[in-house]
Amino acid sequence: MTQTQQLRKLLNLPGIISAPGAYDCLTAKIIEQAGFPAIYMTGAGTSVARFGYPDLAITTETEMISSARAIVATTDIPVIADADTGYGGILNIQRTIRDYEQAGVAGIHIEDQEFPKRCGHLNGKQVIESHEMVPRIKAAVDARRDPDFVVIVRTDALAVTGWEDTIERCYQYIDAGADGLFVEAIRSREEAETIVNLFQVPIMYNFVETGKSPLINKDDLESMGFKIVIYPVSALLSVTNVVANVMSELKKYGTTSHMVENMVSVTEAFDLVGLSDMLNASELYKAD
Repeated sequence: MTQTQQLRKLLNLPGIISAPGAYDCLTAKIIEQAGFPAIYMTGAGTSVARFGYPDLAITTETEMISSARAIVATTDIPVIADADTGYGGILNIQRTIRDYEQAGVAGIHIEDQEFPKRCGHLNGKQVIESHEMVPRIKAAVDARRDPDFVVIVRTDALAVTGWEDTIERCYQYIDAGADGLFVEAIRSREEAETIVNLFQVPIMYNFVETGKSPLINKDDLESMGFKIVIYPVSALLSVTNVVANVMSELKKYGTTSHMVENMVSVTEAFDLVGLSDMLNASELYKAD
């Protein structure tokens, strides 16, 4: 079963899909081994951790595709990737869809922010007009070669043009062919409940610690009717804190010997990315 078929199957089964955010192969493997059904390749995390930029659309389509391809190659569960605004005009969007599809991801989301976009939980966002976004969605849907490839459409209009425009955009985006919706920076539990009751397509919830949306438990989101919940920066924010603390201790004491009990062993780290399986496989080819 392909990753796209796996994701479609998950979308058709009961229950919510929890997809923590990965920004590299290690975080993706940890997510997979923890038992989650899907991985979300975070644009913010990829920008910060892999390329050293804030989430301001500085990373390129080529860089994001490269990251997605590496993650897909090392995991067996479906990957949903952040495709920002599609990285340009109509033709760029179509290339983005084809490139992500060829990289092996199961689906993407594209958004209606103006370029250059910014993290959906930052102030100062701007959105394009809905009549500009609709043809972009149609172009994205038409560009896919695999009919199971999932195209989710994100709107950032809530913080810019308000509630009524956001809802109107969602109806238009569904009519244009969106497989699912992602209303960014929902401001309250009441807004969340209203959104999932208005639309019949799968709805994604963005769980961002220290962001603008309420941190609603997965079970509650499922009860409300959300189909997907992503945790884009849970790993990134945690790792940033942990590594900063380790470096502070190392600088202060000149050793990390007092912190070893909180670390995995070198072998355990290697095993996360396949050490034992690879060594066993290599034994099969040794001469008698």
